[in-house]
Amino acid sequence: MGVGLLAYAPIAAVVLDAGELGVALLGGVLAVTFATLPDADQSLPIPHRGPTHTVAFAVVTGVVLALFAAVSIVVGALAGVTVLAAAPGWTPAFVGAVVTITLLSHVAADSITPMGIQPFRPFSDAHLTFDLTPAKNPRANYLLLAVGVLALSTSVWLAL
Repeated sequence: MGVGLLAYAPIAAVVLDAGELGVALLGGVLAVTFATLPDADQSLPIPHRGPTHTVAFAVVTGVVLALFAAVSIVVGALAGVTVLAAAPGWTPAFVGAVVTITLLSHVAADSITPMGIQPFRPFSDAHLTFDLTPAKNPRANYLLLAVGVLALSTSVWLAL
């Protein structure tokens, strides 16, 4: 989650600088919500760090969520309902971009573990690992969380 917040921090700064507090909050919620999605594979009958830990998964998921957001706008308009009225400046592209960047940050973070990742599957079997720390290292995980929270806090502070 920390790496997801770190990746979202510069986006939050830009959005806040544009005066879109609701959109910035929506982006933060998306980043936190989707930060651990790739690890859902641990509850599925697929290999851990398989398909859900790829660039393709991140891009496809971002596009699907952007399309879902676009459809929700249309359906909401037809029904006379304002979708996410608390964040009136949001767009489907924003939703898709934040989700994609958050998922890519998870994939990148897993590259520091001994298990590593194969980020370009199914197009390449290239394996990437920096072998810095195991994924279950609590100190490393808390450090990454602290860095993410600090980066986002700094972005908010500088933008407001």
